[in-house]
Amino acid sequence: MLQNLYESLDKKYSELVEIRRYLHQHPEVSFKEYKTAEYISNFYKSLGIEVRTNVGGNGVVAKIHGNKPGPTVALRADFDALPIQDEKDVPYKSTVPGVMHACGHDGHTATLLVLAKTLHEMKEQLAGTVVLIHQHAEEFAPGGAISMIEDGCLEGVDVVFGTHLWATTPTGTIEYRVGPIMAAADRFEVKIQGSGGHGAHPHTTKDAVVIGSQLVMNLQQIVSRRVDPVESAVVSVGSFVAENPFNVIADSVKLGGTVRTFSEDVRDQIEHEIERIVKGTCIAADSTYSYAFHRGYPAVVNHKEQTDFLVKAAENVPGVINVTEAAPQMGGEDFAYYLQHVPGTFFFTGAKPADETKAYSHHHPKFDIDEKAMLIAAKTLGTATLNYLSVEKSEEATV
Repeated sequence: MLQNLYESLDKKYSELVEIRRYLHQHPEVSFKEYKTAEYISNFYKSLGIEVRTNVGGNGVVAKIHGNKPGPTVALRADFDALPIQDEKDVPYKSTVPGVMHACGHDGHTATLLVLAKTLHEMKEQLAGTVVLIHQHAEEFAPGGAISMIEDGCLEGVDVVFGTHLWATTPTGTIEYRVGPIMAAADRFEVKIQGSGGHGAHPHTTKDAVVIGSQLVMNLQQIVSRRVDPVESAVVSVGSFVAENPFNVIADSVKLGGTVRTFSEDVRDQIEHEIERIVKGTCIAADSTYSYAFHRGYPAVVNHKEQTDFLVKAAENVPGVINVTEAAPQMGGEDFAYYLQHVPGTFFFTGAKPADETKAYSHHHPKFDIDEKAMLIAAKTLGTATLNYLSVEKSEEATV
């Protein structure tokens, strides 16, 4: 059965590339992926596969029912793009100004579509059901996972698997991790209100730029001096705005930043610590402030049993050279929500371009992937699916 899966996917490689490149040329940003969702649903309708649209927004959910009873496996792929100008010089460059697939979601979608087509061809031999979750809006919180779950995309699901094509990891590598693999991603906003004035008379002012600068430095003490050294955390100020002429002392300043954590306790602690430091800094400077902490995606926490299961499946997949434990990533992913409802695992599939000069990080204007990695991802997800549905065992029972 697995050999049939691999051979069928190999024959569809050109289709896999064609779909990915079409999506790459026609990207849509989060919550506006109307044509992409239509493309996905039409693909399933053309094959006669059961499909539901507008799931939790722009989400699409398809189901393949096997000819025999069995468990239900869910596979998830995201399909939104980013507001980034595509700077690659390739035939399949984005045709939409200021929008591109800079994180591999086009590849995720193509992988799941072609895998679904292959599994559909094998449905008479399947024991159970495969749910194909095509999720919108992964890139922009609150994301699409929550609304799709609320709309029933996980109803009856026993296990969920997902992968991310990883452009900085060599093709042929599968990276897994039990427990936290990606961080909770939160953001904070601070506005400091001082008292502006003439640059020549600083003694008559409460300089918001100086207060804000002091705050930036004070915030560095959270991770280094307040968080347990055995825990991982990031507090980064990414925005500092005080627009004034050169000779005017700022009346106010706005700061924005991100917090990344794996532990919920540390997450709570940092939210409190930031405000404590903001308050103390402003009191010392005789100024006022406003503070907001916006919680984004929680940490992606993989289940041990399902991760071990995936590892065993991946070790025998053609094209997989190395199956290795991944280091925790500080990036965020709303696949976390699926794992809060259903056992499963999320893993990385290496997709680094063979040409090192074209190997750019995710969200870079020249981002691209090694398209052969999609075939490996499809085979790995397909192997995990068939193994979980116990196809071979069911066949033996009918002999």
